Amino acid sequence: MEAEMLYRTNVVQSVQKDQAERLRLIMKEKNDKPEECKSRTRILTISSGKGGVGKTNIAINLAIAFAEIGKKVIVMDADLGLANVNVILGIIPKFNLYHVIKKQKKIREILVDTQYGIQIIAGASGFSQLANLEDDERTAFVAGVKELGFADIIIIDTGAGVSQNVLSFLRASDEAIIVTTPEPTAITDAYGIIKSISTEINGPTIKLVVNRVNSVMEGKKVAERVINIAGQFLNIKVNNLGFIFEDNAVQRAVIKQDPFIKSAPKSRATQSVKHLMSRLANIEYSDDGGFSRFIKGIFGGA
Repeated sequence: MEAEMLYRTNVVQSVQKDQAERLRLIMKEKNDKPEECKSRTRILTISSGKGGVGKTNIAINLAIAFAEIGKKVIVMDADLGLANVNVILGIIPKFNLYHVIKKQKKIREILVDTQYGIQIIAGASGFSQLANLEDDERTAFVAGVKELGFADIIIIDTGAGVSQNVLSFLRASDEAIIVTTPEPTAITDAYGIIKSISTEINGPTIKLVVNRVNSVMEGKKVAERVINIAGQFLNIKVNNLGFIFEDNAVQRAVIKQDPFIKSAPKSRATQSVKHLMSRLANIEYSDDGGFSRFIKGIFGGA
């Protein structure tokens, strides 16, 4: 009995690895039309071990920050159970990933333009894990992903936790951005998701963002804690991308369904996100004002 259970476990793990590898190849593949894809699309997957840490807000505002420097950006809502990217933007899409998976639409046909210079792909609610899709559903999804090669950056907003759905996207991405907050449960769960993807060969670069910090010291301490534990017990490098300050402008923006990077351009949260973007884009970010100069010095020394 034990031998049979071990055999079944190995088979399941083998299948999941194969599916993740196929997804990785698909999402990193160039568009078949070179004139539409002069350079390989960069895949950033944003995830968290715990829900409610603000990853969707970060995904949207980070995308807008990239768009402001001229990048073509798509935000894909890959939470197949509880989609909310379109909700935060106040958009009611006519079509979503459900229609692509069911072969009713092509992925380009469900792209939604926004007033913020980015495009979004709405998630499909009510689906099980990506690994459990039927073959024809997977084929439709695969074909759809290939059509996104015209974008400079695809930011994938996953669900929280370590489901196979989430792990598949993380494994397939160029960079896995893990979001946590200073809460002990969020830190523990962030470590858990880092551990889940740490064994991947040629896996994504792992970067950490600490959200809702009240001080520079708090942001640094939380980041150092996660990074040191990951290095000590998992023997992997986690890069400190930076932090985002606690800011009432964020909640006001959510209620208004207007991204804070637009509704509160001078807020501490906006300045924080723009610095995250500049580090990802490897560019110098500058803005007038003492606070911007201050935070630039903090991020530059992280």
